[in-house]
Amino acid sequence: MMTRVFINFLTERNGVNFSEKLDNIIQKKKSLLCVGLDTVLERIPHEIRRQDNPLFAFNKAIIDATADFTAAYKVNTAFYEAYGLQGWQALKQTFDYLPQNTINIADAKRGDIGNTAKMYARALFDDLRADAITVNPLMGKDSVSPFLENPEKGVFFLCLTSNPGSADLQHFSDGKQELYERIVELVKSWNTKGNCGLVVGATHADELEHIRRAAPDLPFLIPGIGAQGGDLVNSVMNGTNANSRGALFNSSRAVIYASSDADFADAARRQAEATRNKLNEARTKKK
Repeated sequence: MMTRVFINFLTERNGVNFSEKLDNIIQKKKSLLCVGLDTVLERIPHEIRRQDNPLFAFNKAIIDATADFTAAYKVNTAFYEAYGLQGWQALKQTFDYLPQNTINIADAKRGDIGNTAKMYARALFDDLRADAITVNPLMGKDSVSPFLENPEKGVFFLCLTSNPGSADLQHFSDGKQELYERIVELVKSWNTKGNCGLVVGATHADELEHIRRAAPDLPFLIPGIGAQGGDLVNSVMNGTNANSRGALFNSSRAVIYASSDADFADAARRQAEATRNKLNEARTKKK
């Protein structure tokens, strides 16, 4: 606790906003990898499942195994909310355990009117102490403003997501621009404190290049390079900024379920290291 308080004190004293903090961590860890902790009880190895707190026990083992290679962890809250009180407790324990030298993201995809948004922000930023969260921007500025009050806390707005159904709405056009392009414009205007980012799927490599040109300075959270089959190399080439940074590439199932046997943590470590290395190789090509 004292370590976290001290770090927060230094952040406030030095005036480092979220985007600057993210860039510092990417440079220090030499990594663009984000590991997604989308933990499903039924997929945890049997010996872990028999423990009193299997969700957290599994997460702890994965974090210990992969922390050397990751710049961030993304914890999808739905995978814990589904298990009721025990799941929320495991979620809280996971966030308390996540390393201080990584960006720790609550993937909650919240979005509601102002008063409700304030409560979501309190739960995710103050209680869980997440460094960043994911937010749905479709209800407009008043619904997102409560998440943006603290420049140290990042908000990744859904822009062009990796799922096939993203085309149903996000490509809708008024004849002048598509919806995802309008979201880019809005998020840029909301970024007065340097704490806004965009979620753009690796399954949209061409659009990713277009969005990066439109938002050269915003950090991106890019899912889809693992089990969803997004093109890793093209996503790095198109999604990173002019310094070959400014993006986190999330891999969840491909890392945490690299093995379903007793060697699951070692397998996750190998997969995390290999993915980190592939991302860095792609960065070198871009440079």
